[in-house]
Amino acid sequence: MVNGTFLRIALPTPMRRLFDYAHPQHIDLKEFIKGVRVLVPFQSRTLVGILIEVSHTSIVPPNKLKSAIAILDETNLLSDDIFALCEWAANYYHAPLGEVLSCAFPTALRKGQPLLNTQMKIEDPHRVTEIPPTLNEAQQKAISAIAACQKFQSFLLDGVTGSGKTEVYLRAIQEKLDNNKQVLVLVPEISLTPQTIKRFHARFTVPIVTLHSGLSEKKRLTHWEAARSGEARIIIGTRSAIFTPISHLGLIIVDEEHDNSFKQQDRFRYHARDLAVMRAQFNDIPIVLGSATPSLESVLNVKKNRYCLLSLPERAGDAIPPAFSVIDLKQSPAEAGLSVTLMKAMREHLAAGHQTLLYLNRRGFAPVLYCATCTWIAGCDRCDAKMVYHHKPPRLHCHQCDARHAIPKQCQHCSATDLQMVGIGTQRLEENLAQHFPDVPIIRIDRDSTRKKGKMDDLLKQIHEHPAAILIGTQMLAKGHHFPRVTLVGIIEADGGLFSSDFRATEQMGQLLLQVAGRAGRADKPGTVMIQTRHPEHALLQSLITTGYAPFSECLLSEREGAALPPYHHVALFKAEAFSEENARLFLTMVKKLLKDKGALTLLGPVPALLAKRKGLHCQHLLVKAEKRSELQAFLKAIIPQLDVLRVAKSVKWVLDVDPYESV
Repeated sequence: MVNGTFLRIALPTPMRRLFDYAHPQHIDLKEFIKGVRVLVPFQSRTLVGILIEVSHTSIVPPNKLKSAIAILDETNLLSDDIFALCEWAANYYHAPLGEVLSCAFPTALRKGQPLLNTQMKIEDPHRVTEIPPTLNEAQQKAISAIAACQKFQSFLLDGVTGSGKTEVYLRAIQEKLDNNKQVLVLVPEISLTPQTIKRFHARFTVPIVTLHSGLSEKKRLTHWEAARSGEARIIIGTRSAIFTPISHLGLIIVDEEHDNSFKQQDRFRYHARDLAVMRAQFNDIPIVLGSATPSLESVLNVKKNRYCLLSLPERAGDAIPPAFSVIDLKQSPAEAGLSVTLMKAMREHLAAGHQTLLYLNRRGFAPVLYCATCTWIAGCDRCDAKMVYHHKPPRLHCHQCDARHAIPKQCQHCSATDLQMVGIGTQRLEENLAQHFPDVPIIRIDRDSTRKKGKMDDLLKQIHEHPAAILIGTQMLAKGHHFPRVTLVGIIEADGGLFSSDFRATEQMGQLLLQVAGRAGRADKPGTVMIQTRHPEHALLQSLITTGYAPFSECLLSEREGAALPPYHHVALFKAEAFSEENARLFLTMVKKLLKDKGALTLLGPVPALLAKRKGLHCQHLLVKAEKRSELQAFLKAIIPQLDVLRVAKSVKWVLDVDPYESV
């Protein structure tokens, strides 16, 4: 133990510990305030860390103790609630505090750049604002309940698609603005921020900023500081925006709260919706979670009186719910993804001057390139995944590791030239439709067509310009968009979620199906939804389209309770990756050995992941399950310090995912 004055600093590294540094003699100790950024040497590089405390003792030997280089801030840039949120998140998700705190800063500040004290310009201050529509009774009740709440309360705004949830958000926001408060709005996808901010600009004349990965470093820093200083009154962002300091926060809104995009799937694996609830609790303010298809976690929280339910059971205005019909692909086979029944309906709707939307959650031209002679299938060399055939530009593309290859002219196994494309992706569907509807605009929205900056806005503009058009899209097109001319929605393939090994797949299938269906008939024209399936009699599918989402979710909750699965039980997933499959399995076997004497835990594995090899690494999973969240957390906290010192850990990359959303 060494005596003196030492700085205890959190660094953005995978190591779950703080690091001691000597106090630089040329800097006044009074300048070291908790939360300021400090520049320090680390191994062969320089890092920006966050000061956690000043200590008078250190266990680091004097000859190994390095001195901090510089202090970068005069004051703490993070608010107290953000610091508390980061500390809570680091403990709950068992993540390094330095990595968590790093998430609270824009990239420019993580690099050590100074904070810019620039004033943000209000866009178009002379616009004529939108006239609010007339509210129905359910909307008025929801708005009144939110406005009356002056303390922490979680509201679940459960409204069918087109029921006017956004209008409820806008009225609730106005009440907070009138009381000089700021509002944070979380949306699941970057693609939703332009239309959201456009709607908000039409209603409000206050400064509004967005925070998402599509912004330049300078713009994101400017928006971050506008939120922190209180200049920006409304902050709209994707999941990472939950860590933004906001000086006068009065309300948090999480739109499409069920969406998986709120779950971070690498490094620090947090769920922005859950952190939003915690942040609202820290600030003692209300939070509104909105969805037409609430997550089972939120439905159960309503049942347990943790959340207050606000229901919008009817569509706003004159819009009526769409009519569902099921197309049995065993009786009406599909050619290139389209059945005769669906094609006939498309012609009728297009002839009437309306738009149709076709949903297929599979980008590319065809999912498989197949040799008809020897049955060889083009696979990725680095992953247990098939190479997807892309037409424009022509290539074989692995959607797991992003590997790309030229399309072979002959089979790599038998050298035959009879290579066939099997299955259908959005590109192939687009090509097929162009042959059947040569005079109709076809607009495809997926990751490939929107890759270039500004392309998503261009495509959405095209959709609103053409009275009759065919829209093709993946789930990017299903979330939150308002297409008043769409009267027919076709679900090309509905069976994927009915027979998956992922226990969440059926819930996600139901949510996505209803979200897509909600794009039909949102204005004064009735909508129709046609679902192509090989299992039209499936009980859950029938329940979903005949009785709605509430009975569907009740059925799923009953199944989850009987199977001791979330949200009734709590799970954590250890994931191990290594170049040697044996090393990955051995590491998780050792983890299991450390946990096996804990009687309250159920351990499943280690087993190969559903994608057993990815980017050249073998992947193994160990699932840990407990009835009580507190018991699971206690056991994880006890064993994690022991894992890094395991001999095999040096050859294994491992992560812990608490409340995992990936396939387990």
